[in-house]
Amino acid sequence: MTIHSNPAAGLDGVAAAVTALSHVDGEKGELIVAGMRIGELAQNTDFEGLTARVWAAAMAREVDAAEARRWLGQARVAAFQRLPAILPATAGLPMIDAFRVAVAAIAPIDGLASEAAIVGAMPVFAAALVRQAEGKAPVAPDPALGHAADLLRMMRGEEAGVEEAKALDAYLVTVADHGMNASTFAARVVASTQANLFMAVTAGYCALTGPLHGGAPEPVLDMLDAIATQDRIASWIDEALARGERLMGFGHRIYKVRDPRADVLKRAVERLGGRGTDLGFAAEVEAYARRALEVAKPDRRLDTNVEFYTAILLDALKIPRRAFTPIFAVGRTAGWTAHALEQQRTGRLLRPSSIYTGAMPG
Repeated sequence: MTIHSNPAAGLDGVAAAVTALSHVDGEKGELIVAGMRIGELAQNTDFEGLTARVWAAAMAREVDAAEARRWLGQARVAAFQRLPAILPATAGLPMIDAFRVAVAAIAPIDGLASEAAIVGAMPVFAAALVRQAEGKAPVAPDPALGHAADLLRMMRGEEAGVEEAKALDAYLVTVADHGMNASTFAARVVASTQANLFMAVTAGYCALTGPLHGGAPEPVLDMLDAIATQDRIASWIDEALARGERLMGFGHRIYKVRDPRADVLKRAVERLGGRGTDLGFAAEVEAYARRALEVAKPDRRLDTNVEFYTAILLDALKIPRRAFTPIFAVGRTAGWTAHALEQQRTGRLLRPSSIYTGAMPG
């Protein structure tokens, strides 16, 4: 038998689903979610509106944004009531693992669809785990607030400012869906078996925790901390590239130009003013890194990706670095649930073939 090399390593270029949810054009640097460019969505739609939009696209029927807001408020209240059973099982675990335990424990809620129960639980668990790590009791949700504002309030124990809530809301919208990424594909594979949405989203979160997918924002801040001062930017970056190290926050598997989400989040950071990371310093690091990468790797187009300004935005909102991946999941769960619903409505069992390279029996 003739053995052929894999024609699509990493499934690059292989269409695994037909979807109405999102489209990524890596050459143009464009992300379209349910018919709108991501910049338009972040400017004109809150997280509840985005969630209603992707659920509607997934189920091919109207979903009212006000109804979605009410459902998510109810789901946050129900999820909070389950914390006494969940938090003891997470004690002593790293945040990323503790959140996995919590996600796996999300349960159905009478009178609410599974997708609402799941999306509503995420900020409650993220906030409670941050407070548990600080030795503080969880704060009950306020179902009248928006998802982003309530997440910050539950995490801090006090109301967030209007601009802070808007900034986090823009982040949640921006990261809610992004084509057939690894975690979304994992969720769709599980959903294709007709397993329920709770199982599919748990698989999605597990995929997100890998450093090649959702684990990059925290190291961006570590890099900025290591550079420390303006006069060290050039030398630090040049030495890192000479050692063959990756510059965190630059380059993307799909985008061959600037990640469109980076500009959305940069604008959100700018609206927050001078909180957290020095934005002027970060912009200088970004500018020099882009020039240095163009010289060091002329055969590859490595531009700013979403993780660079994600790190700066979440730092400005005083969200602990150890919570960055769970906060990413709070937003991405809207996309995971939508893709799982769409897969179950329109797709088949996902069962790709493989190319065998092992020995054949004599």
